[in-house]
Amino acid sequence: MKHLYLVLFFLVCTTSFGQESRSGGDIEGFTLYPNPTTNGKVFINTANNAPKKILIFDVLGTQVLETTILGKELNLSDLDAGVYVLRVLEKDKVATRKLIIK
Repeated sequence: MKHLYLVLFFLVCTTSFGQESRSGGDIEGFTLYPNPTTNGKVFINTANNAPKKILIFDVLGTQVLETTILGKELNLSDLDAGVYVLRVLEKDKVATRKLIIK
């Protein structure tokens, strides 16, 4: 049953996030590291280095974190180990990536 929920979640994410990415485009120069992370933080680089709105969803599609970062460092120490969907919005651009926390 869990596998069915997981498949449905990724199907919905792919459809909805993919449509928004096409309209706004992917963020130029987007990099996310380290992924997987073990130290409770990741770094997000972009070509513009503008303020970024961060949304993180668990595998069931529940939003577990919403924040805005001005620099590159994102603190993830409040999240449990697992697989998440990271969504970054910078100006009118969107990038969506899988994030793994060990």
